Amino acid sequence: MLTRTVISTLFLAICCLTTAEAQLKIGLRVGASTTDIDPSDLNIIDNGASQLSVALKEARYGIHGGLVVQAKIGKFLIQPEFLFNSSRVDYEVTDTQDPDLPVQIKEEKYQHLDIPLLFGAKFGPLRLHAGPVGHVYINSSSELTDVEGYEQKFDEFTFGWQGGLGLDLWKLMIDLRYEGNFSKFGDHITFFGDEYKFDQSAARFLFSVGFMFGK
Repeated sequence: MLTRTVISTLFLAICCLTTAEAQLKIGLRVGASTTDIDPSDLNIIDNGASQLSVALKEARYGIHGGLVVQAKIGKFLIQPEFLFNSSRVDYEVTDTQDPDLPVQIKEEKYQHLDIPLLFGAKFGPLRLHAGPVGHVYINSSSELTDVEGYEQKFDEFTFGWQGGLGLDLWKLMIDLRYEGNFSKFGDHITFFGDEYKFDQSAARFLFSVGFMFGK
């Protein structure tokens, strides 16, 4: 319900902007992201005893791409975006009951629809912008399902924020942004019926290029 409300609100805002005295452009953008996080390990407990240790080994590059709508009124900008985002992480799983067993490396992939709503200003070719971003869960696959007791429960919708700068050269857009999130990294992890999450929120650096249509 919340997801539909947010998306409907964005579409309503776009429709209002088309009737206002705004210069409206639509474009496409693609890019990559890196995750910035170094959390403490998870200690998985069952029946009062430590069973597993789960550590973040590596957060790999993510990719994103999709639609950009930009409304310009003077120097002021409103820019909603609808971007498909795919990310991948590797976990190290250690059996604390038998430390002689080799450490297992488990890969997890997940996809979201990212919906930034950016507000900013344009000074010549330079853009400055910031605003909230919603993440709509789409799908995931995880090798952690091979580990006894594991389940995953992703929230349907989570919030964060983005801020950064952009450079416009003709119809090309070059963007560099920083993203923070209000939820903890790994908060979808469940072992033996108990929910776990790492002690930090994930942050990302995002780089993208785009092409805008229109004058």
